[in-house]
Amino acid sequence: MKVNIVMSTYNGEKYLSEQIESIQNQTFSDWTLLIRDDGSTDNTVDIIKKYVSEDNRIKFINEEKTKNLGVINSFYSLIKYNQADYYFFSDQDDYWLPEKIELTLNEAQKHNNSKPIMYYTDLKVVDKNLNVLNESMIRSQSSHANTKLIQELTENTVTGCVSMINHTLAEKWNTTDNIIMHDWYLALLASALGELVYIDKPTELYRQHDSNVLGARILDKQFKIFREGPRKIFSRYWDLIHRSQAQANNIIRNFSDEIDESDRELIENFVDIDQLSFIERFRRLIKYKYTKNQKKHIIVFRTLLLFNLYNKE
Repeated sequence: MKVNIVMSTYNGEKYLSEQIESIQNQTFSDWTLLIRDDGSTDNTVDIIKKYVSEDNRIKFINEEKTKNLGVINSFYSLIKYNQADYYFFSDQDDYWLPEKIELTLNEAQKHNNSKPIMYYTDLKVVDKNLNVLNESMIRSQSSHANTKLIQELTENTVTGCVSMINHTLAEKWNTTDNIIMHDWYLALLASALGELVYIDKPTELYRQHDSNVLGARILDKQFKIFREGPRKIFSRYWDLIHRSQAQANNIIRNFSDEIDESDRELIENFVDIDQLSFIERFRRLIKYKYTKNQKKHIIVFRTLLLFNLYNKE
């Protein structure tokens, strides 16, 4: 069994060593860590080279500087760089708990990996010094974890850094166009073509600090959003709805023949719902039960779709 861990770095010198060492301290040790740097200007590259020289399981795939690809394309290139049975995604600034790989691989043995599957776990939110702020990011942000297509279609609960995909799913990832984020797209793809599996246990300390690209939605961030006012909030919602529609349409275009008829109908009736009459929008909302995970978001989401409030398109 071949296990690849893929890590994309960018100016991560402050916490990178801790993250790499938490991977080295895993109870499952037969892995390869592939690191791609996305144009760092600090000492990140020197840190990577140090660990590469000390541990032959760690590979630096672009020692020669290359252009900045962005997080999605950087991870895509890492997945396509070298074939494995399973692929773990790693951020540069978190901290893996010792049994993370072993626990996820043990769960994978219970499933049929000839079909596309993504596995993911819960995670603990911590401060920059790894002090726990929240014991469960899933429960605090989404109330519950998504495992079904109807859930993942409109709201992602998968955090990439606690996810693992099998090779069957990796082969299906053939584009980076119209993708909101790689973890959401792969979760949606898995739930449409195979299986999305949640393991209800934290396997990582998810560090919150000023340089986070996509951090947990802690209280001060929520206050900042609400201070922007209703129109700005609803505009953000519509942007996310349209982007999730484009992401779902991507899957229909590329995998229509591989999706069950009922799931294909579910996706097709979501991607253009905002372009239809009030009666048809109402009918589809009732029939397909498009939703969000938390009550306050369900109300806003369905109200916007039903009345087309603040929709610019």
